[in-house]
Amino acid sequence: MNRIKDYEVLKIRIVEWIKHYAESNGIKSLVVGVSGGIDSAVTSTLAAETGLMTYCIGMPLLQNEEQESLSDIHLDWLGDTYWDTKTEKFDLSNLFEVFRYTMRGYSKDDLALANSRSRLRMVTLYQVAQSVGGIVVGTGNKVEDYGIGFYTKYGDGGVDIAPIADLYKSEVWELGRYLGVDERIVNAKPTDGLWEDGRNDEDQIGASYIDLEEAMEYRTGPAVEILDKFSKQNRHKMEPIPTFKL
Repeated sequence: MNRIKDYEVLKIRIVEWIKHYAESNGIKSLVVGVSGGIDSAVTSTLAAETGLMTYCIGMPLLQNEEQESLSDIHLDWLGDTYWDTKTEKFDLSNLFEVFRYTMRGYSKDDLALANSRSRLRMVTLYQVAQSVGGIVVGTGNKVEDYGIGFYTKYGDGGVDIAPIADLYKSEVWELGRYLGVDERIVNAKPTDGLWEDGRNDEDQIGASYIDLEEAMEYRTGPAVEILDKFSKQNRHKMEPIPTFKL
């Protein structure tokens, strides 16, 4: 899926949108988690392009070597390329192990633990953001955020703004290439990095992003049933919190 005719125009529009939001709300800085994946690489680069002070945070958590290496590569590139960018790395592995031990009576559900990893990262980003007068910039794409709800509620879904959430994954890949993101990151298999067995997104979802995009845009292709299943299952993430009203 590629609806974008001019990636330079797209870059300018998103960068100006972020700047306008920040200026309108008295925001001093931007905070982005850098995982080693294409979504966070593109988002952090767009944030750095604004000229606002941008804090790019690596948060390895029992991470496999390849994922951590890709995150380090992008953090180094950001630091070398943009003056108003500060890169930080916080290893959350020990923190998570303490959490897991503390919750040992409730730590047998692997999915719950995976989501807790994401939530620990969210807490880390907001700790930085509030300390520097900043906001947390989301890294979710259109398929994840509005198609199948493939994110952790109050984890990577806990953000202040979402600059690439109307872009399909294939468009994020192309924008990444245009922005100069390292090809190793562009070509890496998408993964949320929350599982010690190294499973990727397609392993978890059962369909590729390309097939999911076709299903979202045209209601055709092999992933329509999977799209509908996840959309129904994760609807609670994508709608406002149900509220009893008098």
